Amino acid sequence: MTPAAQICSAIEILGEILNSSRPADSIISNYFRTRRYIGSKDRKFIQERIYRIMRHYHRLCWHLKQIDGRNLVIADMCMVRHEKPEDFFGAKNNKYAPAELSTTEKEMIKFLKKQRLHHKNMPENISLECPSWAYSGLKQSLGEEKFTEIMQAMLSPASLDLRTNTLKTSRDELQKLLKKENIDTIKTKYSPWGLRVVGNRRPAIGHLDIFKKGLFEVQDEGSQLVALICGASKNSKIFDFCSGAGGKSLALAAVMENKGAIIATDISEGRLKRSKERFKRAGVHNVTTKLLKSENDKWLKRHFGRYDIVLVDAPCSGSGTWRRNPDKKWRNIGADFKSLLKTQENILNKARKLLKKGGRLIYATCSLLDVENSEQFEKFIKNNPDMQAIDIREINICKNLQIKEKYLKLNPYEHKTDGFFCAIAKLK
Repeated sequence: MTPAAQICSAIEILGEILNSSRPADSIISNYFRTRRYIGSKDRKFIQERIYRIMRHYHRLCWHLKQIDGRNLVIADMCMVRHEKPEDFFGAKNNKYAPAELSTTEKEMIKFLKKQRLHHKNMPENISLECPSWAYSGLKQSLGEEKFTEIMQAMLSPASLDLRTNTLKTSRDELQKLLKKENIDTIKTKYSPWGLRVVGNRRPAIGHLDIFKKGLFEVQDEGSQLVALICGASKNSKIFDFCSGAGGKSLALAAVMENKGAIIATDISEGRLKRSKERFKRAGVHNVTTKLLKSENDKWLKRHFGRYDIVLVDAPCSGSGTWRRNPDKKWRNIGADFKSLLKTQENILNKARKLLKKGGRLIYATCSLLDVENSEQFEKFIKNNPDMQAIDIREINICKNLQIKEKYLKLNPYEHKTDGFFCAIAKLK
């Protein structure tokens, strides 16, 4: 593809992202899947442009009168990349180039070239790329100074973290095998299973034989720690309430050495299908999956009182993953946020009923908002006197992890992970 054709593709994809409720990564994957002629290098350039624009979205929009994929790309070219849109737009470049620039667009380009991405008159939430619906809640949850630090850390791309599948190899051996593929890694600071790819390069790992053979999975170090906190043993019976594509179930299965039993449940048939494929690749056979209609599915009643550990990786705002999924900042949750909080409450109450006496409930989110985290968990403890909160500092998670509160709180500024919250309670 020519650079002009790459830009045309970026405009098309951004247009679809703007007009869809589907996650950006899903839209991008589908776009490339239906256009096999786009090579790996072209995909890389297109994705880099799209994700850069998504990370700068609020600041770019602040300079624009009309928000669409084409204008966002032009603004990125003028203020971030310092490219000349005139060199890429129009059929004179090639038939796959974006359409000719209009007179209005040419005037807009003259204006944008005189601007900087950050402007002194920008409101703080715009300059830090924090959506208005989360602004006050995050400032209150994180505190003034930490809020600024964490939001600035969110502006950088997320690291590429890998979790060693200890059913098939060791972390040291995996590191050597990756090195043979010219992929340099360092051992993660907190997770005993993790490797972090060095540098800004994001190698395509899906084609590697060691990936196809299930020697590792892509998983943020923070997510790995949530699985570690569960404290699973070989004989554990575990209920993974919101298992998604199975990342934490995979980690738990490895900890349990393929023994015990895990039930992975979700309301998405597509996510469960992907998890089954991952279980097979990883050589995991102590996990069964179950599609639920909702957190109130009648099937759950047959499983009350059976489990040693119930993991609730709750549906949430995803504010802790904004550096990885910047398009989530665009989604104005609005009135749906109250509904989301109610769903979290319902899942927690249902999860309690699944526990054996003495069993542990692990509540986790990838959010930085107290209303979804400590406030939600403390309300649950207050309303369920048979549940006892466990101070997470009493658990020997990792000697390098300096936990200052009774909950695990991770963020990209202090820990170089996604934002995570985790709390533990025991059924008396």
